[in-house]
Amino acid sequence: MFTEALSGRDISLLRKVPKADLHNHGLLGGRISRIEKFFGRSIEPFRYSGSGFGEVNQWLKEQYIPVFRNPGAFEAAVEAAFIQAKADGVVALEMSIDGGFGHLRGIPPARVVEVLRSTHLRIAPEIDYRPELGFTRPTSIREMLMYFDAYLGFDFFRSIDLYDDEMSQDINNFRGLYQVARQMGLKCKAHVGEFGNADSVKEAVEVLELDAVQHGIAAASSPAVMRWLADNSISLNICPTSNVVLQRVPSMKAHPIRILYDNGVKVTVNTDDVTFFDQGVSEEFLNLYNAGVMTASELDEIRLNGLS
Repeated sequence: MFTEALSGRDISLLRKVPKADLHNHGLLGGRISRIEKFFGRSIEPFRYSGSGFGEVNQWLKEQYIPVFRNPGAFEAAVEAAFIQAKADGVVALEMSIDGGFGHLRGIPPARVVEVLRSTHLRIAPEIDYRPELGFTRPTSIREMLMYFDAYLGFDFFRSIDLYDDEMSQDINNFRGLYQVARQMGLKCKAHVGEFGNADSVKEAVEVLELDAVQHGIAAASSPAVMRWLADNSISLNICPTSNVVLQRVPSMKAHPIRILYDNGVKVTVNTDDVTFFDQGVSEEFLNLYNAGVMTASELDEIRLNGLS
């Protein structure tokens, strides 16, 4: 059904096909129209001019974070993310919540966990939801460990992620955090090779002993790094529209997922932030197909990668 839906460019049918979203920032996982309905006013769409990751954080600060001054905004954003995933046919969801979010907004860890768990069960219990705890890379290691420790007693989170400005701290600074995560049996992921280079991808995997990489598209510039990723079965959870909008690649047609795939690297297709980019996983697959990057059967293989 998936290949037929792609070849027929039938987005409604595509949304009925089971798929994974393994790179999803939960509070940015819902459609902006639903967030605006809760907020009671329009939110200026995100536009990137090419001056770096600071633009992303500026939009968040000026346009999105004010939403969370309203009572119930956290709950509404989580609900929007699960509604979007369910509508898009997502059956495996690795969706993150920032480890410091509750602390900064005055929401106790127990409440954060309760909202995530109860909303999942209420909106989309059929989804294999794998809660993820994320950390912004500029945060001090002391604060990260403090935020992490606050959630350890709940036996809830199944993976850990590291994101934001890749250049803000040396990757070696996070060894201790990831050692604790591995001891807790968590899947280890990190954003790397989005704004960095191919060598940074390999270094992060080695230093933090990553199970998967979020983005990692810079690896396409190095045959040696791609071969190493393939040999070590390291999956790259790629978000095509995000890479295009943030000008990490010149166009969808030129997206390096083609090069990575051809070099044997396991790749998956994901959303990153639906609130920013207004693209579900189904649209991401269709965008790649429409641009002639991959065939329908190749994209089906990638879809199954996410479910394996």
